[in-house]
Amino acid sequence: MSTYRKTHYRKGWARFCGRLLRALGWKAVGGPPPEPKVVMLGVPHTSMADFVIAYLFYSSFGEVAHTMVKKELFFWPLGRILRSMGCIPVDRTNATTLVKSLVSEMEQDEFFKLAIAPEGTRKPVRRWKAGGLMIAREAGVPVYAGYFDWGTKTITCGERFPLTDDSRADLARLQEYYEQLHLTGKHPEKYLTH
Repeated sequence: MSTYRKTHYRKGWARFCGRLLRALGWKAVGGPPPEPKVVMLGVPHTSMADFVIAYLFYSSFGEVAHTMVKKELFFWPLGRILRSMGCIPVDRTNATTLVKSLVSEMEQDEFFKLAIAPEGTRKPVRRWKAGGLMIAREAGVPVYAGYFDWGTKTITCGERFPLTDDSRADLARLQEYYEQLHLTGKHPEKYLTH
């Protein structure tokens, strides 16, 4: 039984996560993408609190959004907790190996929704990483341009973002799309839009 199915049936936990999300003042717009396998982008990523809000959002629908976490954090007992939350230990030193590894993970599971922050870090950056788009292209799955806006406390998986064969052009188009949304990060100074 996949991680998705195990979590999907924990209705009590889903209700609790939904109530907690609302109690924290957040509004969910829509739900997770309907496809069983997708790459979901999360912008802006300026705080570890983004992970908590995203976790509550997906869990409130009874789903798991897998996320990449550096392998060094998977020591006992934290590693067990992270795995139960859908976290995948990764070695970020080799981007090519990382993409292949995640594509392989997606192919092995019937349901696999991967959440990625294209900024690649919580620090302010102007150049985003194309890894999420490459994973989606290699795995043949759609990409959704999701966001968590701390200004309005709104979280959504957003719209399906069409990919082309040109990763650089796609990334530039993606950044332009997000710029037009005028989002606010938990730490606004860490989110660069131009």
